[in-house]
Amino acid sequence: MTETVRIDRMSYGSAAVGRLADGKTVFVEGAAPGDVVEVDLVEDKPRFARGRVATVVEPSPARVDAPCAAGCGGCPWAHLSYAAQLDAKRANVVDALVRTGRLERERAEGLVAPCVPSKREWGYRNKLELACGADAAGRLVLGMRPEGGEAVVPLDSCPLANRLIAGAPKALRGALRFLAGNEDLGIFRVGVRGSLRTKDVEIALWTPPSAFPRAQAAKLLASACKNTSLVRVLAEPGRARKVKKVEALSGKGCWEEELAGERFLTSAPSFFQVNTAQAERLIALVQEGLGIACGDYVADLYAGGGTFSVPLAAAGADVVAVEAAASSVRDLRRNAERAGVEIEVVGGDAARELPELGELDALVVDPPRAGLADGVVESIAEAGPRQVAYVSCDPQTWARDVARFEGAGYRLTAATPVDLFPQTYHVEVVSIFERRAR
Repeated sequence: MTETVRIDRMSYGSAAVGRLADGKTVFVEGAAPGDVVEVDLVEDKPRFARGRVATVVEPSPARVDAPCAAGCGGCPWAHLSYAAQLDAKRANVVDALVRTGRLERERAEGLVAPCVPSKREWGYRNKLELACGADAAGRLVLGMRPEGGEAVVPLDSCPLANRLIAGAPKALRGALRFLAGNEDLGIFRVGVRGSLRTKDVEIALWTPPSAFPRAQAAKLLASACKNTSLVRVLAEPGRARKVKKVEALSGKGCWEEELAGERFLTSAPSFFQVNTAQAERLIALVQEGLGIACGDYVADLYAGGGTFSVPLAAAGADVVAVEAAASSVRDLRRNAERAGVEIEVVGGDAARELPELGELDALVVDPPRAGLADGVVESIAEAGPRQVAYVSCDPQTWARDVARFEGAGYRLTAATPVDLFPQTYHVEVVSIFERRAR
């Protein structure tokens, strides 16, 4: 079934949003706000429908030609102008505050700043995560799994990646095919990190804990991407990816990036923001929003390798950092030592450790996509920091937590979307909460 639809806006997702002739909301893949399109309907539910663009009848001024047609799903908004992407991301943050956070629209519009653009619209990623599959001949392929798909879409290169690692899929494919020969080495994921600032390039081979040709791998991959480090991450395939061990096969055994004037070492399993320049904007917004004074007692929950902890300590704060991932805890301690700052590092769950921290002057939280666990906001309120900086990668879970903070004696005073992920619908939000007078 096909129907002509005028597109109103982008959703928080890959699809655009319009209405069918009967008024039902329809989510359309490949459309842009302002388009008039013929839509092939692929799903019809009682409250909404889904479809794909069959024909663009009247293109929107926001529509552009996408430079990549790989179909891997990595850049679902590439057909939108960058200005339209920024507008849509801010609008999604506002809508999340209204729909999920239950704020009045006028207040939400006043709180949310324009989306901070990325310096680079393409070539910004310092990391590629490549899935492994096999072609019809049984040969290894490297690429991406589109959202909701199982098959790996092969890639030769990725225009989202910086110039050091953009061609890594093709280079590594040849080397790994030669390494494997007729054997299955169990490689299920390949990570590549590259820094334009330090020139470090690390290749991480993810495999189950089994026999592996370490020496041959080190020799064959030595020049594949001009890598400075090659590691093997021993883990079981699957979403959990519980890491058992990391083996350094050649080089430094870790990846080094320059951020906010400091050098950060990052282990292969550890998290680091994929857009370095925009990560510096996150740090600046947090520091500006909190206005830290020398000697302030500040907690950094979900601290990772110290992205916020190290700059806050360098600014004179007395910092305690809480992180659950063992690799990130090691990275954090190492990065604090390298920066010459004192940070109390607590390895553990934020919800469990927070009540033990005592009274705080300020707090930084940068949780995973799921947001803050039940009870964490209440524990924060007990600790009573005058300000909280909340950095989020998911507007919906963040807006849910906004409502929790506002119910626990805090008021949202600022929210700034920051575009770390051009050509996608993802957006970071830096928000500041202030404790209401008691």
